[in-house]
Amino acid sequence: MSDLTLADFDYHLPPSRIAHEPVRPRDAARMLHIRSDGLTDLTIRDLPSLLHPGDILVANDTRVFPAQLQATRGNARIGLTLDRPRADGVWKALARNGRRLRTGDMLAIEGSPVLTARVADKDPDGSIGLEFNLDGEPLMQAFEQAGVLALPPYIHRPDGPTPADAIDYQTVFARRQGAVAAPTAGLHFTPALLADVEAAGVKRVTVTLHVGIGTFLPVRVDRVTDHRMHAERGEITPETAETINQARRNGGRVIAVGTTSLRLLESAAQPDGTVRPFLGETALYILPGYRFKAVDRLVTNFHLPRSTLLMLVSALSGRERILAAYSHAVEAGYRFHSYGDACFLEPGSPEANGRKA
Repeated sequence: MSDLTLADFDYHLPPSRIAHEPVRPRDAARMLHIRSDGLTDLTIRDLPSLLHPGDILVANDTRVFPAQLQATRGNARIGLTLDRPRADGVWKALARNGRRLRTGDMLAIEGSPVLTARVADKDPDGSIGLEFNLDGEPLMQAFEQAGVLALPPYIHRPDGPTPADAIDYQTVFARRQGAVAAPTAGLHFTPALLADVEAAGVKRVTVTLHVGIGTFLPVRVDRVTDHRMHAERGEITPETAETINQARRNGGRVIAVGTTSLRLLESAAQPDGTVRPFLGETALYILPGYRFKAVDRLVTNFHLPRSTLLMLVSALSGRERILAAYSHAVEAGYRFHSYGDACFLEPGSPEANGRKA
C-alpha cells in the first residue's frame, strides 16, 4: 500500500460517459455486479435477487441543504461553500475571492434580509470559520432561502442548479439536514424497490453521515498515503447499532448503500465486526490493504479517476478488478458519477478479508 501512487488509480473516462441528468424513474439505472469471478450487467431492480433473507441494508439518511452562498463585504462579492459546523458552533467554509478577508470581517449574505456572518478565523488549509447571527432551525431556514445546491463540478449547469435538481439530488432516505453533497448511491432507490428489498426478507436501517466539501476536492499528492481526508459528522444510534449487530449474530450480511454509509460503519466497527453507537466526526481513509470489519457488500456509483472513493472500492474488491470493471463499464455505455449508474461490489478476497460469501 505504501508504494501506491495517484497514477495507480487512474483510468480513461470519456466526457460523454458522465451523467448530467438522472435516469427516470430512478430505479431504471443499470447496475454492474462486480464479483471475484467476473462481471454481470444488471439493473438496480435486480438488487433484491442478490440479497439473502436476514441481510441488513444500511443507508445514509442525510439531507442535502443549499450550501453555496453569495456574500458581500463592502463592494466585494465573495462566494461561500459551507462544510460543517464545528463543536463551537462556527461553520467551516471555503471562500472564493476571499483572499483579503480578515478575522472579524462582517459579511452580508445575499438572498436573506436577516442573515450575516463574522469571519471567526482562517485556517492554513485555506478554509475559514464563519460565525452566523442565527443558529438551529432559523439558520437552516435562512440557508434554504439564500443558498443554492453545491452540485459536483462535473455536472454541467452553466446557469446553476435547476428546480429539478432540488428533487433529483435528494435520496428517498433523506431525513436529517446537513449534507453539502448527496450520498449518491441512495439516489437509485424508490419506495417500490425498497418494498421489494423488504419482501426478500432483508432488514433496513439508516445511519447519518453529513457529506462535506471534501468530497469535491481532488487528491493533490502523488503518494496516496500522504493524503488527508476532511472530517465529516456522523451518527449511529444505539438502537441502529444493536439492530445491525443482531442481524450479524443471526448470520446476515451487512450491505452498505454508498461509501458514506460504509465509512461510518467502519469508523464505528470493533475488531470483531460489531458496530458501536457513534456520534462525532470521522476522517477514515480507506486504501487497498484495509481490513474491512463491519461491511460485507457495497452498493455504490462509478467514481472519478484518481479519487479517494476509487481507492475505497479498490480496497474492497481489488484494484485490478475495479479498473477492469470500470473499463468494461466505459465500453458498455454505463453512466458515471452522481447521476450515473450503480455497482454492486463483492469483496475481492473473502477469505483474506474475513468477509462472508
